[in-house]
Amino acid sequence: MASALARHILVKTSEEALQLKQRLAKGDDFGKLAKKHSSCKSGRRGGDLGDVRPGQMVKVIDQVIFKKALLEIHGPIKTQFGFHLVQVMFRD
Repeated sequence: MASALARHILVKTSEEALQLKQRLAKGDDFGKLAKKHSSCKSGRRGGDLGDVRPGQMVKVIDQVIFKKALLEIHGPIKTQFGFHLVQVMFRD
């Protein structure tokens, strides 16, 4: 079965997500921003979602993790939880 390693930052507004995405583009550390800004409990681990399998995440995040380019910052992606920035580190 397919699996991936991904990390994300979850915030309340698209504006906040866009600001963080700009900071990441300028070289800010993803893990540090996740620890400081993410409202998900994964933020304590620098946004690390661990080993993810298809169907574990909400559909739109699942599609990003298993279909979009590796190592890019994807988002903001809106879900019922808020706005996500997602980075896929590895996929098999």
